[in-house]
Amino acid sequence: MRFFFFLVSSFILLQSSSAAQPNVLLIITDDQGYGDFSIHGNPHLQTPHIDQLGRSGVQFERFYVNSFCAPTRAALLTGRWPLRTGVHGVTHNKEAMKPAEITLAEAFGANGYRTACIGKWHNGEQFPFTPGGQGFEHVFGFNNGHWNNYFDATLLRGTQPEPTKGYITDMLTDEAMQFITARQKEPFFCYLAYNAPHSPYQVPDKHFDKFKAKGFEDNVAAFYGMCENIDDNVGRLLAHLDTLKLTENTIVLFLTDNGGTAGVKTYNAGMRGGKTSLHEGGTRVPLFMRWPAAKWTPHVAKPITSHIDLFPTLLDLCGVKAPSGPKIDGVSLRPLLENENATTWPERVLFTHNPINETNKFPGAVRTQRHRLVREIQGSGGGSKAKANDASATPWQLYDMQTDPGQEKDIAKEHPDLVKELAAKYDAWFADISRDGLKRFAIPVGHAEHNPVELHAPQAFYDAPLQFASGPGFANDWLTGWTGTKAKVRFEIDVVTAGEYDVELAYGATAKTMLRLSLGMQTLEAPIPAAEAPELPLPHRDEPGKSRYRNREWAHLKLGILNLKPGPAKLTLETLSLPGIDLKHLKLTRR
Repeated sequence: MRFFFFLVSSFILLQSSSAAQPNVLLIITDDQGYGDFSIHGNPHLQTPHIDQLGRSGVQFERFYVNSFCAPTRAALLTGRWPLRTGVHGVTHNKEAMKPAEITLAEAFGANGYRTACIGKWHNGEQFPFTPGGQGFEHVFGFNNGHWNNYFDATLLRGTQPEPTKGYITDMLTDEAMQFITARQKEPFFCYLAYNAPHSPYQVPDKHFDKFKAKGFEDNVAAFYGMCENIDDNVGRLLAHLDTLKLTENTIVLFLTDNGGTAGVKTYNAGMRGGKTSLHEGGTRVPLFMRWPAAKWTPHVAKPITSHIDLFPTLLDLCGVKAPSGPKIDGVSLRPLLENENATTWPERVLFTHNPINETNKFPGAVRTQRHRLVREIQGSGGGSKAKANDASATPWQLYDMQTDPGQEKDIAKEHPDLVKELAAKYDAWFADISRDGLKRFAIPVGHAEHNPVELHAPQAFYDAPLQFASGPGFANDWLTGWTGTKAKVRFEIDVVTAGEYDVELAYGATAKTMLRLSLGMQTLEAPIPAAEAPELPLPHRDEPGKSRYRNREWAHLKLGILNLKPGPAKLTLETLSLPGIDLKHLKLTRR
């Protein structure tokens, strides 16, 4: 009888404990800056639902992320500085996160939570770098850095393409609401990563027309319209939680992944810089957190905080124990959430490194509660076009962020000792986070969870005169200019399952050409017929978008069968006759 009583008591305790676990809804937007909200004083844009979310919970006044997309996402998912996770770029597979990293999804999943990744991933395109490989059981969206079409987009459900109908932000919100409805009886972690208002600038007429009527340039009108649409959708989400009576015990977080873009020219909350910049406007973003059941007094938390803090904070709040894994760099923000006068919060030093390639130490920045130290490498178009040459870095710049929040006066010469002290901290930090070295990961092939696998052009190594059609080779781009027979394209792969694989080419060609695909001693040679691969119209609002973001109706041709053995391998493509082809991807399907 005692044993029976013990079992019943334990079961009741377990049930009540499980019922008390809060849900987590983490919302992140793409390229929306600190100033792109009316709660932060934007005079052109109203964001009432996000504003109310901020005012009803805790607003973090000085919350910092990286000034590029992928590093921020890796940091918030793992609680670790991005370079530790292997992320050192935004394309060419430099954005992929080590599979050994422990993510929020893996931690929550191991503790009974249902997990969803909806929207933009940007931390690896092939399993196990994908959301499904990093602990998310429900996956809907896309894996790379941006999407070209925001209307009726074909997205991925898991690894399989699925057409949608409507505007992408609305569709992602619908998906999140469906997931929450289906999992409302269980604790859930929903990572909702909107890809708006990142370019291309595409938005429904009602949102664009409203801001165009105010006299804004097309890209700004579209950008603000996208921000307004996001606010509408956040309002729908919060109302859905109300309807399901989940509001009380759901932790809702809202943040963005880097400084702003199109809206910076009209309002930037008095800050210097935007996306790609190491200055305040490139790395300071909003963080709003609300959990009614916790009875937090709404307030503004003023200490400096960082993306690496979200992992330990959420696990702490939810009573979740992280699986054993790599060192966590962040700290729990719970004291700042529970006490608006947290006088015992320690002084911190935060750092930013803008990745250019596998070796660069700069650009870099140091942020204390009072000062910002910055060392830049500038490119023709700012940080995103900088070249990896640390010798070209500017001298350290120092700013007093209390007296000079707009960073108008460099005080480095007046405070050489402080510059030396903070620069030494940066040097030690960078040496620590980069001690394991960085490299582009080989593309995994042969996982049952991801078959077939596409090898995309931006993941390739290639020879001149080949180049990317739309710039440095961001997501959805292709290789063109194959005007010589000496140029080759190489894909480094890692075969995890041996066997026969069908090989298919996605391409365009103005005339017939001969192509050879080599893998060690194996070769496939095939005549490639001419294929126009016509451009598909996209609903861009601005002229630059028409040349930067392009979709084509690619031709597809089966090249033959390769026998792949386990381990690393190199696939090499070369043309045996001119004029060559435009290369979108290779697809490998295990038989």
